[in-house]
Amino acid sequence: MSYIDGYVVPVKAGDKEAYRAAALKMSALFHEFGATRVVENWGDDVPPGKTTDFWGAVKCEPGEVVAFSWIEWPSKAVRDVGMGKLRTDPRMQGPMPFDGKRMIFGGFETLVDTARKG
Repeated sequence: MSYIDGYVVPVKAGDKEAYRAAALKMSALFHEFGATRVVENWGDDVPPGKTTDFWGAVKCEPGEVVAFSWIEWPSKAVRDVGMGKLRTDPRMQGPMPFDGKRMIFGGFETLVDTARKG
């Protein structure tokens, strides 16, 4: 089964197009290094929680939006090699349109995948 990297970041609402442009650039690199799918999502129905929520997880500030993303890899082994290459690739340098210190991320083993083909 596939392996998933998930990310949640706070982005200034006015930086939506800059975020989209950066995401397109990054997705090309992820694909080059073995990813099979990259999905970037812009929060538009992210309710506040009573105990915890996406907003608190990334310490969103007024005027920021939560972006939720995932990268699908064919396996953890492919992901480990691909991410190793990404970390040293000079194209990964430069400013990002979000505060990377408040990003949460992790790698996940797929337990259930009910995607319909077609």
